Amino acid sequence: MEYKPHNYQAYCIERIVNDPAVGLFLRPGLGKTSITLSAINILKYFKWNIAKALVVAPKKVAEGTWSKEANKWDHLKHLRVVTVLGSSANRIKALNTPADVYVINRENIPWLVEYYQQAWPFDMVALDESTSFKNGQSKRFKAMKLVRRFCKKVVLLTGTPSSKGLMDLWAQIYLLDEGARLGKNITQFRTRYFDANTHGGHFTDYKPKEDAEAAVLKAISDICVSMKAEDYLELPACIEHDVPIVLDDKTMKAYKQFERDLLLTIDEDTITANTAGVLTGKLLQFCSGAMYDNDRKAVHIHDCKIEAYMELLESLNGEPCITFYGYQHDKDRILAALEKTKLRVCVYKGTEDEDAWNSGKVDVLLVHPSSCAYGLNLQAGGRHIIWFTPNWSFELNDQGKCRLWRQGSPYDKVYVHYLAAQGCVDEDVLATIRERAGTHETVMQALKARIKKIKEAT
Repeated sequence: MEYKPHNYQAYCIERIVNDPAVGLFLRPGLGKTSITLSAINILKYFKWNIAKALVVAPKKVAEGTWSKEANKWDHLKHLRVVTVLGSSANRIKALNTPADVYVINRENIPWLVEYYQQAWPFDMVALDESTSFKNGQSKRFKAMKLVRRFCKKVVLLTGTPSSKGLMDLWAQIYLLDEGARLGKNITQFRTRYFDANTHGGHFTDYKPKEDAEAAVLKAISDICVSMKAEDYLELPACIEHDVPIVLDDKTMKAYKQFERDLLLTIDEDTITANTAGVLTGKLLQFCSGAMYDNDRKAVHIHDCKIEAYMELLESLNGEPCITFYGYQHDKDRILAALEKTKLRVCVYKGTEDEDAWNSGKVDVLLVHPSSCAYGLNLQAGGRHIIWFTPNWSFELNDQGKCRLWRQGSPYDKVYVHYLAAQGCVDEDVLATIRERAGTHETVMQALKARIKKIKEAT
């Protein structure tokens, strides 16, 4: 296929070719993979500026997205793309295979750095979904930091660089400029742009200063490009549809009692992100209809959400849909319910399932959001997404939606259906993601409010 880049794509290619480091904060659908590969092609075969490029991506994206994109376009078909995945022996074999672009999953970056040490061979590195490097204490960030000085070019690729707030930006930008803009370490960044929140004399978290967002964005504006798909492309309409689920009286009574017993023992003033995650996870499981006990066995509670899910599928009149589930027991119960139908069901595992979906061979594609919310082009297979289990992460919701809501969709509308138990934590999750809020802080605030409400009622 002939590649005819849009003006914004040509601009981004030029930035990668000419700038030693650039962050492309491109919303899904804008073609960041083809942009980056086109720039690599120019840099290696026309400018002779690089010898080897490394792409670091989520595992499912690394498995097939980059090689597929190279094979899609006429001007890129000569590029040799090798995936560095699997066992240590397979990874070493891949690294010793001549190629232009090597693609590795982000979990193996510490291994790769240890393998090469001072003999780092990649003069260009592209971090696909760079938010996975936002934690300055993570092994993958520390590994990349060690080899940053060997890289002539670094490219960050993400559509949601700060989904949980400004704090997400420091580590990512450090990998671009080694601390020139936001500080050499996280302490300098916090001191400059944040105030410490304290409660009762105890530190709780950091709050951005009044002008922090504008100041940070100004500081990185010369090295980062931010674009939204809806500003540049003809996209289908995206329609969100809430499916309210009313728990039967017995189940609702049990939920309220469970919530009360669970949350009354917690002091809302001392709750942590980890505690909040555990508590809300239990409540979300209850809403979905099953819960893990202390032995990690799934205990059935109710079928209200499963029944609503099956009714929704029936109302789609045979149209295919992607279903995002939250827990293993969600997937198991959905599969058990779908066995009674004639629908062609597939649990997403890899690129072969992506191909089957896009070629119309799958009616229901079951997906865990963390496994394929990034990078995959699924728009050819359908126009419906169902969230069986709501997810607190704005980033995962946004990326998940963009598997279908993107350029090249054959549909004029894309539908995102949310199954939400009424009067329960499901509603808090939907309110959070619609406020485009960060995960941990908002989870804590929502849970604190719910604890306070329960205590006031007792």
